[in-house]
Amino acid sequence: MSKNPGYHGVLLHIDLTTSKSEKVAIAPADLDKFVGGQGLGMKILWDRLKKPGINPLSPENPLIFMPGPFSGLPVPSSSRTCVVTKSPITSPMKSDYDHASTVSYSNMGGFFGPEIRFAGYDGLVITGKAPELSYVVIDDDKVEIREGKRFKGMRTDVFDKVFLDALGDRRFKTVYIGPAGENLVPYASILHTAGRAAGRGGMGCVMGSKNLKAIAVKGSGQPGVADHQRFLAALDKARSALYGTAYAKNWAEQGTARAIVANSNAGTEAVRNYREGTFPEADKIGGDAARRDVWVKDIACYCCPLACKKSGITKGKYGGIVHDGPEYETGVMLGSNLLISDMPGLLKAITTLDDLGLDQISTGNVIGFLMEAYEKGLINLGFLDGIDLKWGSVDATLAMIEKIAAKDGVGALAAEGVRALSWHIGKGSEKFAIQVKGLELAAHNIQANQPRGLSYVTASRGACHMSGDNIAMQNRRAMLDSTGMCFFPTFEPALEEPMLAMLSAITGHEYDKAEFEKAGERIFNLEKLFNYREGFRRADDRLPDRFFEDAFTVGPKKGAVLDRNQFDAMLTQYYKDRGWDPETTRPEKEKLHELGLDSI
Repeated sequence: MSKNPGYHGVLLHIDLTTSKSEKVAIAPADLDKFVGGQGLGMKILWDRLKKPGINPLSPENPLIFMPGPFSGLPVPSSSRTCVVTKSPITSPMKSDYDHASTVSYSNMGGFFGPEIRFAGYDGLVITGKAPELSYVVIDDDKVEIREGKRFKGMRTDVFDKVFLDALGDRRFKTVYIGPAGENLVPYASILHTAGRAAGRGGMGCVMGSKNLKAIAVKGSGQPGVADHQRFLAALDKARSALYGTAYAKNWAEQGTARAIVANSNAGTEAVRNYREGTFPEADKIGGDAARRDVWVKDIACYCCPLACKKSGITKGKYGGIVHDGPEYETGVMLGSNLLISDMPGLLKAITTLDDLGLDQISTGNVIGFLMEAYEKGLINLGFLDGIDLKWGSVDATLAMIEKIAAKDGVGALAAEGVRALSWHIGKGSEKFAIQVKGLELAAHNIQANQPRGLSYVTASRGACHMSGDNIAMQNRRAMLDSTGMCFFPTFEPALEEPMLAMLSAITGHEYDKAEFEKAGERIFNLEKLFNYREGFRRADDRLPDRFFEDAFTVGPKKGAVLDRNQFDAMLTQYYKDRGWDPETTRPEKEKLHELGLDSI
């Protein structure tokens, strides 16, 4: 029994090299300081990688699946699982270590995190490498590593069905990789229940490097709480803040797809490899069009009243069942960014990427970069293996997706990301290679949105739109991703007070707003220490030249472009406000003492 109410107090550590598993106790102080999810995952990563420069694809690099203290309890929208590891795609400009890279974390919804807690664990830590393709089955205390060669090369849609049949019990919750992960594409993703993904930062690549095709978990228990009556009272308030409200109904109506048209109208969308912020045909791929022509069902994650996941059917050349999408990121990166306005074609691309197990954001970036390089004559049909990769071409996009997942021909180079492509092509192409630290930007353009540029350059995992546009947002979001709660419902102000009360009632540790944000600051600073130890400095907090040189030519923000001096001054002030050295970005000793990170 854990000394911290609300936690089991144990991790399940599985070593694929030795085929052994064991329960490992979690230090009570770590639960108080780092909570769960992203925070506790980061602390585990720090403790297990005791020196910098370890190869992310080595057996030593842990792959950590972390729910939070809300997971497995009937807390609204408490579905999230944070996957934490060392990134296989990022690197600093200069380092003393060949395999220097950032921390990487990716957050997915669904049902996997709660099931980990039902099985009696606060997280899973996977190390080692299986001698052949394998999968793990966890049924409460029973843990097995099984041979999985028959699943080799299987795409995720088929695998999801076949795997559950093989397990013989549909109560298992599963995560798995597709061919891209098996082929070690650095931006491969981990999939869960057809369309939910830990997509960013190469999680599927690390899983593939361990010869691990899938994990299945089933549990029969439930986590406890420290103060049951207080928890129930706060839970009732949280439900009242969300269930049946206009806010929840808006999410259920269109999910994030609503923003496809809204952000285009605002001039902050990624269009034509980030050359523009407005897509004139955004209405053809936005939420209204999807609701009218595609979606037939709204689907929710564990205990979620928002039901923002959609499914439907398209017809014609690209027709078929749609498991998810368009969401904002997928709809923009494979739609607006590539000038694709054919809804069935867009959804075919989204479905294919999930089926192969590729990150939608990075892949859309890579294809957009290649389209621009081809348009400018920097590469030719020969370079592209005969694929006529023109703006708006669905067929060419689908062909390139297949090439990337298989690492076939040009796909082998494209699989390394836009930075590697620009290094190979040269000819000034680095100016429009849209990445920070090696990780491609998300679907929010920044010529007219300087704060989002700050988020991209200071985020711990490389370019990240979810990190937050200022210090307060970054601290808060790091903590939110440590609780197991989804980000989307937290836009509702009425949820904040009961959320803090529930967290206090579950854990036995008292959280007011200040304590909540301080915990998030501690987590964010530990991530910074990890990156700094790997060799990342201020020179790595750098945006591509496009955002300072290529002003928008259309839309409401026509003429918008970032000012280098203003952005640099904002960055200097950010470091000072963070308590970091503005020249090196190293956290100052006073800040580490304030956050209780002295020993680290």
